[in-house]
Amino acid sequence: MSSVTLDTTPGKARGERRRRVDGERSRRTILDAAARLATVEGIEGLSIGGLAKAIGMSKSGLYAHFGSKEELQLATIKAAQEVFDADVISPALQADAGLARAQALCELFLAYIESGVFPGGCFFASVAAELDTRPGPARDRIAAIQSSWTLLIASNLREAQDQHELDPHANVEQLTFEINAFIAHANTVFMLHGDRTAFDLARHAVHDRLRRGAPA
Repeated sequence: MSSVTLDTTPGKARGERRRRVDGERSRRTILDAAARLATVEGIEGLSIGGLAKAIGMSKSGLYAHFGSKEELQLATIKAAQEVFDADVISPALQADAGLARAQALCELFLAYIESGVFPGGCFFASVAAELDTRPGPARDRIAAIQSSWTLLIASNLREAQDQHELDPHANVEQLTFEINAFIAHANTVFMLHGDRTAFDLARHAVHDRLRRGAPA
């Protein structure tokens, strides 16, 4: 009597895909909660136990995704960066390189804060203030992201100079510093006082500074 072997490979593959999708969805839920929590309680305050309690998940469930506090912190920073890229960087890149893109970056940054994506305002400003004197991988990652943002603003201002939209003798480093100071201060004022006029003041300051940097 011959035996018949049933091929269950397709079913197994579907099951594995479903578990993978469920795992990715669960990880995203955890990281979204962690990023929001980090802007309020600090990224150093993130722990497997504390986060598990905040989202109603078991510690063992969280340990399945993150093996250590450092791994959780780095994954949280990456998740926050993905949000920032989607809300600010990618849309700004649709504008023409140069002055239009530099202005779009500033406007979208302010809109990102004003919309309340994170309860503690700009994720990177919040975490940078917490980690600036604490060396380690998380601090290094935040520093790299902020440097990348500064370079993006500066590169578009230089492009604006090449396109004769800005004075070719303007100090791009100084201009970049001032623009970043305007939008960062709007974040601080809004977080401290809930004053939304800070965003309009920052928009006006950026516009005025770039106008004064136009060719004579």
